[in-house]
Amino acid sequence: MAAPSGKSDGGRSASLWAAVLLTAMALRPAEAVSEPTTVEFDVRPGGVVHTFSQNVGPGDKYTCVFTYASQGGTNEKWQMSLGTSEDHQHFTCTIWRPQGKSYLYFTQFKAEVRGAEIEYGMAYSKAAFERENDVPLKNEEFEVTKTAVTHRPGAFKAELSKLVIVAKASHSEL
Repeated sequence: MAAPSGKSDGGRSASLWAAVLLTAMALRPAEAVSEPTTVEFDVRPGGVVHTFSQNVGPGDKYTCVFTYASQGGTNEKWQMSLGTSEDHQHFTCTIWRPQGKSYLYFTQFKAEVRGAEIEYGMAYSKAAFERENDVPLKNEEFEVTKTAVTHRPGAFKAELSKLVIVAKASHSEL
């Protein structure tokens, strides 16, 4: 299930949903979630479609794939972090620019999961950095399906700095 739309409240319900979900995850015992894997990669401008993916879980059960095209500037260092629950039935994938705001102009993006179905997905124009908070994209700029968080052509304003996905093993994987 995706984050609530929050269309009438400027996205506050989606932010509240994220806070509730993150709080619930933080209150679990420390041993309930596997040690996350974080991998650094370059996001490259030039208008060409690029893909970066990473696997996690026993037998690399889950995959998170980030596909994008961007323009302007030079390469930026981004990170992808993945972790699984102790029972390996849930996993998280976070893709972000650790310095907060990306200065690249994204013409498209898609964060896709394989081996699982998305329970929560969110995209941000600005990632939290120092004293600044995450700034979510407007709901009309992106969509969340069972397997992907994707830009909406014509509505996406080309600003992207973070994607968060929480997924559960798909029925075929249980």
